[in-house]
Amino acid sequence: MELAYIPSPSSGVLYLGPVPLRGYAFSILAGLFVALWIVDRRWVARGGRKGTAWDIAFWAVPFGLVGGRLYHVITDYQLYFGEGRNPVDAFKIWEGGLGIWGAVALGAVGAWIGCRRRGIALPPYADALAPGLVLAQGIGRWGNWFNQELYGRETDLPWALHITSTDGGRVPGYYHPTFLYESLWCVGVALLVIWADRRFKLGHGRVFALYVAAYCAGRFWIEYMRVDEAHHVLGLRLNNWTALIVFVLAVVYFVVSAKLRPGRETVVEPGAADGFAGGDEAQPVGKDGKDGKDGKTDSPEAEQEKEEAGPKKPGTGSKAGTGPEENDGDGAAAEGGAGPGDAKAEDAKIENAKAEDAGAQTARTDSGDGEPADTGSGPAESGDARSRDGAGAAKKS
Repeated sequence: MELAYIPSPSSGVLYLGPVPLRGYAFSILAGLFVALWIVDRRWVARGGRKGTAWDIAFWAVPFGLVGGRLYHVITDYQLYFGEGRNPVDAFKIWEGGLGIWGAVALGAVGAWIGCRRRGIALPPYADALAPGLVLAQGIGRWGNWFNQELYGRETDLPWALHITSTDGGRVPGYYHPTFLYESLWCVGVALLVIWADRRFKLGHGRVFALYVAAYCAGRFWIEYMRVDEAHHVLGLRLNNWTALIVFVLAVVYFVVSAKLRPGRETVVEPGAADGFAGGDEAQPVGKDGKDGKDGKTDSPEAEQEKEEAGPKKPGTGSKAGTGPEENDGDGAAAEGGAGPGDAKAEDAKIENAKAEDAGAQTARTDSGDGEPADTGSGPAESGDARSRDGAGAAKKS
């Protein structure tokens, strides 16, 4: 007696007028949008700019789709290039067939190109992407349910998947819903990665490595349950070997990276926080790296203005000529005050006066009559006085 089972949809396509809405494509697109929404939030939380994740996805998503399809076509080439097969079917991605290994590998190349164009490193972006990517895989697996494909061995468990289609050599019956197992496993991996990242502050690609290792561990036993056609090597399906090898590589990278580069990156996107110090509230950074709150540090512009202005010089006199120079606030002397030019002129007058007194004193000495010479009021008069004194001296001799 059939107590319970998971029914399969009668059709994987819903027509909206003449437009076909395919369940497989909808699952893939839904997973992509969830992944991009998550990576954008995680990237901003790590110190990156909002929108950077979407810019990088412009390169990563097309590369990933092409890589996923290539892996599937290459590893299952007999489905498209065997006897009685149509090679054109290799381009019908909506009918199913994306290999996660190829999608991640070639998608990483696209992400690397996008990161290079933005001037950021790939590992921190991969760390921000990891939880969203594995959730996208979990959502995308429901596309296999719409297509009634990639199920496991027969079972009488109450959550068995009821296959009704006979296309492609399928045999109707009740099978392990391996698509559901992998979907739930992906959700668990996402939660594990998020917890470990918060708990241990993982960085330098180790979050992504943890995701890869955890996913491969689950994929190994889920792949072992599947009964769809696949290549076998030494008694194991090809995807089992792939999962095993990638698992080992991910663990090795995690261990080596933790020893060589412990901790987490402090800057993930250059220029995202220019001119601000770290902390919950951004503060302007001073010339010597201090926050500038104590007034001891200034910005480079302020330092340059101080050097150009120079120290203020005291004036030579006030309006009355005896007080200090009065300044109008922008470095110019106030009206009536003696500026630097006026001080030089005054010094020149004093030197002239001294020279005149010295000349007059010489004239008196030369006359010898003890009468003071008439120095006059200017240089010309002093010269006349010296002439008269010289005439008097000639008469006496």
